[in-house]
Amino acid sequence: MSILVGKKKLKLEFTVPNILTALRLAAVPLLAWLIWQWPTYQTAGFITFLLIWLTDLLDGWIARTFDCVTEFGKLFDPVVDKIFQVTTAVMMFLIGRIPIWVPIFMIIRETVMIVGGWYLLHKRDTVVYSDIYGKAATFFYVLAFGALFWVPDDPRWFRDLIFIIPASLSVAATINYAHKNRYGFSFVRSKTKEENEARE
Repeated sequence: MSILVGKKKLKLEFTVPNILTALRLAAVPLLAWLIWQWPTYQTAGFITFLLIWLTDLLDGWIARTFDCVTEFGKLFDPVVDKIFQVTTAVMMFLIGRIPIWVPIFMIIRETVMIVGGWYLLHKRDTVVYSDIYGKAATFFYVLAFGALFWVPDDPRWFRDLIFIIPASLSVAATINYAHKNRYGFSFVRSKTKEENEARE
């Protein structure tokens, strides 16, 4: 089975990593509900959060170790990561665990990435995948959100502080994303780019 993404067909392969990613996606609504019941299911929420993250690490390790990386997986995995992170941020804000700037920042950033990715996909036939900066931001977001399950309510400033590093890495990832795809966003390509293509 193939899925048409822009002008490209990505083969939907039911590999172990892709199945694990699908299970992660299915677990996100459960996580949202457990957080909403705070603090009744605080421990269950943390365990679910941890399992989603560990499954993310596991599917990546399996894909690399057993050479079952797929083009669909490279696109599907970071999308599920975004859903996981944004859902956690919104729910943590709704129960008063984090300041509003965190989910707003994440939603704006992901909206920019989605719009930019959509443009590159439909206008330039380019699929954008997660890079090292994006992966690092995801790692530190997970650490920050995991800490939120256990840090005390006071001092409140600490809950702002732990999101400075992941937010900064997200900005770096966005800048790097724009830089790498600068020609894709240009309506007129530079002379240097045309010369490089002519030599290929």
